[in-house]
Amino acid sequence: MKGWMIRAGRGGKFIEEFEDNNIVAIGWNQLGSLDQYKDVEAIRKAYISIYNNEKPSKTSNAVAMIRKFVYEINKGDMLISYSPERREYLIGKDLGQYKFIQAEEGAYAHTRKVSWIGTVSRDDLSQSSKNTLGSVLTLFALNQDVVLELERILAGEKPEPTEDKSDNEEFEIIKEQAESQSHEYIKDKIQSLTPDEMEELAAAVLMAMGFKAKVSPKGPDRGVDVVASPDGLGLTRPRIKVEVKHRSGSIGSQPIRSFIGALRDGDSGLFLSTGGFTKEARYEAERATIPVTLIDIDDLADLVVTHYDHFDLDGRALIPLVRLYWPAE
Repeated sequence: MKGWMIRAGRGGKFIEEFEDNNIVAIGWNQLGSLDQYKDVEAIRKAYISIYNNEKPSKTSNAVAMIRKFVYEINKGDMLISYSPERREYLIGKDLGQYKFIQAEEGAYAHTRKVSWIGTVSRDDLSQSSKNTLGSVLTLFALNQDVVLELERILAGEKPEPTEDKSDNEEFEIIKEQAESQSHEYIKDKIQSLTPDEMEELAAAVLMAMGFKAKVSPKGPDRGVDVVASPDGLGLTRPRIKVEVKHRSGSIGSQPIRSFIGALRDGDSGLFLSTGGFTKEARYEAERATIPVTLIDIDDLADLVVTHYDHFDLDGRALIPLVRLYWPAE
């Protein structure tokens, strides 16, 4: 028997409707009854026609969930939904009946009939099952370990709350995955900036670190792109000069030598390249007699996150971020 998690809307707002009407449901109501489409490709074409295809990944995810709801859930499968308010999972069995209903605006129209069996408190689950069921996807398949655990709890086997080492390790893995994904998304945002915006971002980071920074005026030979210092005039040290290269492809040794050649006594250099640096370039920076730091896109993303609380409004407009809290150990 397969198990499926089907969320009852954002924040579980439809959970009472699911329970009272013995259904689970999904949206995309404008597609009309899914019975009218001969296959998944027909659903995809209709989806693109109605909802457009500005974000192909969003289209693929939506069509995948619709496909699972119509074609992959079978009679007798375990269906689960969640009430965040009660911290309970509603457990039932699919009755093999898909139906399109004329729903009110904001409600879900694509339904499947369910025979509800009972509820399971989230507090009774192992950390591993909590992690699996915590996915934010609208609809997803469950592994057999989760299905069996839910069946045991429904049968009256209440597990003793334990802090299993493997559960903690899995929790840490999920945390690391979330941090890694967040880091990559921030890099995606940085990569999407224009060269001019990248210079502004470099200045925003330095200002967030306590310096007064400004982007250099544009000209035929732009030279140093950003200048920063404690007083904003370059009269006090450190006097920081920044060159920004926002492009694909690693920076080699020659641009680094040229940059170092433009620095004077009392200067410190930052060379920012979103395409990274060759080994030869890093060697040139290391042997320079004037302090030079190379910053690639990973370093820049870390700097943005570390100092984001002190970004001004212009800096935040370049890279809009929200804070995500994670349970402490």
